[in-house]
Amino acid sequence: MNRTTECFTLEVLDGVAELTLARGDALNTMSAEFWRELPEILRELDAHGDTRVLILASTGKHFTAGMDLSVFADGFLQTQTARMREQLQRRAVWLQEIFGLFEACRFPVIAAIQGGCVGGGVDMVCACDLRFATEDAFFCIQEINIGMMADLGTLQRLPLLLPEAVVRELAYTGDRLSAFEAHRLGFVNHLFPGSAAMLAAARSTAARIAAKSPLAISGSKQAITLARDVPVQLGLKIAATWQAGMLDPAEVAAATEAQRTREVARFDPLAPLPKEV
Repeated sequence: MNRTTECFTLEVLDGVAELTLARGDALNTMSAEFWRELPEILRELDAHGDTRVLILASTGKHFTAGMDLSVFADGFLQTQTARMREQLQRRAVWLQEIFGLFEACRFPVIAAIQGGCVGGGVDMVCACDLRFATEDAFFCIQEINIGMMADLGTLQRLPLLLPEAVVRELAYTGDRLSAFEAHRLGFVNHLFPGSAAMLAAARSTAARIAAKSPLAISGSKQAITLARDVPVQLGLKIAATWQAGMLDPAEVAAATEAQRTREVARFDPLAPLPKEV
């Protein structure tokens, strides 16, 4: 499953996948190839069933500078006619769905962010489960600075991760949010002095998650995401239904025994998804 594409490198080891943006010399901007390659990789990892955690990392000085301007070269933003506007809306939804794959996949995603996380980068990391950052990292809702509103998830997910007034200020001014402030406000889980320390911590955290039951982790991720989007009572019923339908007593026994003996429990991977999913 390991591979190198135009925009990414992918390495998978012991249930931990590490997907790295590989265009550091171009500030890891999101080119047309980025949008083609990313969903293919994420869907394959999710369908295979062996991946228990994904680390989303990057190369170069900045995590990503957001959308590559070449994407707009084919008339992407043309709105002269109703049909052009309908096409633009469909394209925006398609891009939204790609970032939504981070949220929908069966395993947690840890974003490891260094330097600038700009525009579409904020949309992307908002859809991840955990965010680790270097002390020099910053976040910017860049779209407002080029006459647009952010439309790929930032304005929907970020108010659930930061105080609404903070999000409004960032969305209206295009100012930068420093890593220190993002950490203080709870958007970033942990801060690190540099990329090496950050990646080491991300890998350590990923290994600890990968050692847990992937079925229980998948259920926990779905329950947390649903709890964000539905009333509490409905979220409780969904969690109870998942537990009743998916609980594996053998895994509970194995985990309990491993704690008692101070050994490492072994859990089977998730089943591969059917080809048509």
